[in-house]
Amino acid sequence: MSSSTPRPFVVLKFGGTSVSSHGNWQNIAGVIRERLDEGLVPVVVHSALSGVTDLLEKLLVASFKGEAQPLLDEISARHRALAAECAMPLPATVSELIEQLTKLCAGITLLNEVGPRVRARVLAFGELLATRMGEAFLQQHGLAVHWLDARTLLRSQARVGHNAEAEILSATCHYDPNPELQQSLRKAQTVYITQGFIAADESQQTVVLGRGGSDTSGSYLAAILEATRLEIWTDVPGMFSANPRGTPDARLLRQLHYDEAQEIASSGAKVLHPRCIAPVRQAGIPLYLYATQAPTIQGTKVCERPDEYDRAQVKAIAVKKGITLISMESPGMWHQVGWLADVFQVFKAQGLSVDLISTSETSVTVTLDPSANALSANTLHALTQALAPLARTEVIGPCAALSLVGRHIRSLMPELGEALKSFADAQVYLISQAANDLNFTVVVEEAEADDLVTRLHELLINPQSHDALWGPRFEELFSPAKTPVVPWWQTRRMDILEVMKHHASAYVYDAQTIQARARQLKSLRAVSQIHYAMKANFNPEVLAVLAAEGIGFECVSLGEIDAVLSRFPNHNPKDILYTPNFADREELRVALGKGVQVTLDSVYPLEHWPELFQSQSLFIRVDTGTGHGHHQKVKTAGAHTKFGVPLSELASVQSLARAAGARIIGLHAHTGSGHFDVNAWRQVALCLIPLRELFPEVRVIDLGGGLGVPTHWADPPMALDALDAMIAEVKASVPEVEFWLEPGRFLVAEAGVLAARVTQLKGKGQHQYCGLATGMNSLIRPALYDAHHEIVNLTRWSEPASVRYDVVGPICESADVLAKNRFLPKTHEGDVLLILTAGAYGRAMSSRYNLREPAIECVI
Repeated sequence: MSSSTPRPFVVLKFGGTSVSSHGNWQNIAGVIRERLDEGLVPVVVHSALSGVTDLLEKLLVASFKGEAQPLLDEISARHRALAAECAMPLPATVSELIEQLTKLCAGITLLNEVGPRVRARVLAFGELLATRMGEAFLQQHGLAVHWLDARTLLRSQARVGHNAEAEILSATCHYDPNPELQQSLRKAQTVYITQGFIAADESQQTVVLGRGGSDTSGSYLAAILEATRLEIWTDVPGMFSANPRGTPDARLLRQLHYDEAQEIASSGAKVLHPRCIAPVRQAGIPLYLYATQAPTIQGTKVCERPDEYDRAQVKAIAVKKGITLISMESPGMWHQVGWLADVFQVFKAQGLSVDLISTSETSVTVTLDPSANALSANTLHALTQALAPLARTEVIGPCAALSLVGRHIRSLMPELGEALKSFADAQVYLISQAANDLNFTVVVEEAEADDLVTRLHELLINPQSHDALWGPRFEELFSPAKTPVVPWWQTRRMDILEVMKHHASAYVYDAQTIQARARQLKSLRAVSQIHYAMKANFNPEVLAVLAAEGIGFECVSLGEIDAVLSRFPNHNPKDILYTPNFADREELRVALGKGVQVTLDSVYPLEHWPELFQSQSLFIRVDTGTGHGHHQKVKTAGAHTKFGVPLSELASVQSLARAAGARIIGLHAHTGSGHFDVNAWRQVALCLIPLRELFPEVRVIDLGGGLGVPTHWADPPMALDALDAMIAEVKASVPEVEFWLEPGRFLVAEAGVLAARVTQLKGKGQHQYCGLATGMNSLIRPALYDAHHEIVNLTRWSEPASVRYDVVGPICESADVLAKNRFLPKTHEGDVLLILTAGAYGRAMSSRYNLREPAIECVI
């Protein structure tokens, strides 16, 4: 760059988390030096220290009550702690600002008034304090820093139709290029530091930009300075295909068009505020997203012409939670001129902004976004009252808006058909296809959203390979380094291949893995007994391993009871839990005669066959009303499932049991399978414990099973320590009661693999199929539950994955697909593929469909 060429600006915006630690400030200093070396003029814009704005909000309330000092002390302590961490004295400028804030709070107390002007002045202190800290740190590290007050740089603009409070607390600013400012800031090797979030109005009074204000400040300044780029630094390195905190295999999006980034941000992504995109888009300035704690990661570039941006595809699955639906029904709206105008006038009068809209001949449903509206019970009551003359109104929530975001979504509808099946069991309230063809949104129950994101991401995003758009997975970027755990099937590779010399397909089980899982559960101090749900796998050798480890058995049929008693004749029948479902009278009579512990999950047997239960001690299976699990078909509680006695019928159980001469000594609930959140079992415990008032002889609470088993490479294991601590916590209130568990999959799933030989390979265009010697006749879980099983090519274990296959079986059914879009080495006829975590509900659910024999079983 010649000396006569003006040095271009780069605007660097850092969020609150980014400026709240010494390590991050070291990275910030390094980034600034790199920009100086590029010949750029860095303009640093940053937020308040993490949590300080919330403290300032509380300070306003406390000042009004005359109780400001503790919060002032905490704000001061936050800045002193950071100064100490950075090995520097607290800057005098920070002390001066704290003193000014103290006086302002005293004025609030004296005047007993907190108007919008005062609120804006108090909130501005967060950024003013933080940038003085940043100024001192950068100067200490040898950089020439000039501090600027953002209120001299950004001027708010009046907006038609906005009230005075919004103009002060949610301001927007002019961002036309300012050549004079540009000229005054071009000084050699000078770094400028200023505040996000704050500006001034035409009367020089402080205003704030509202939520996402710091992002927007950075964008305004980039446009004003005609910067070469805007960089937004936060705690994640860009935009991802889903929220990486909830979806660890979310993919980094390397490049996006401005409108795609805005759509993802508007649909719930928190990494970037949608308001910040318009200024840089209008000026043609590229925007980059980076992670402050990991400055070497590539990040996301947002610009006008990203590579291949016009290709039709889904790029992200975004979720916005806390949505409230307003459903309005009025037969009189049909062809009534101005009815919708009248309705929306009501929303306007209530100060509410509508997001999504769905209409029919007699009803309209709209969504209210909590990020754009201050929603409260009073607000919603006032709205429904105002709407009453126009329509019958129903408020529904909390809901979640789940959006498939990308480009040319309408053209993808045929391809999305399979993915949309994910909504088959969901409560869908509203469907909206954006007019700009950038998103397809479905509004569902909030509790269903996370599970839907996981399933849609699996179907739509995971199959994508690395290219100009798709970067690495979040877990690959940020998972802590771990000592690799070598799976048992890798160490026993040659043994499995030896088995496969004699069979086309085989279930292979590892006894040591079963022992290890049993010992993990036996180590739970708060759990008195573990019973294995043997329907998961009733292989005799598997049962023998568990019995040797002191694990009991939970049976659901006479056949299972007989299998245990014949295999282990010395096993005490009372240690067998028998939990049938819709068993007939004769089966219950025989089971009671064998002396096993019977659990009833219906009022019917007590009501119609009371003579069976004279002098018997029974368990009752309770339907808690709330199901859990990885798929709707494994949720086993709630009105739409066939299991358990509903809470409303337990009083009848009490009286019928007393009349029959039976004692209720145990309460049992199993709400579903394959979940990891210990709160699921907490809910069960807290539901069952109070029922002891009805059944005072209860001495056992059986929390069921369903302990999650990792099925994806990156899944964390079940947090057994947390489960044990939770059970111990609830047990403390009823120390006389024993707590039992009855897991199935947890004990055997990881111990089993389904090995199968490759029979044929087939290609249809770019779609590749890998056929195996067995399919849904051996493993029906993928077809039945959409279950995910990782797959490896054991023959070519050391070769890199290079081809994506649909792995299918030989059964004459379109559902005979064991896995879709799996990245494997180039596979050949005769190779042995392993389907992992297949030790549970595999061979046990197999069949001879098509008269094909299922895989044999082998324990090693």
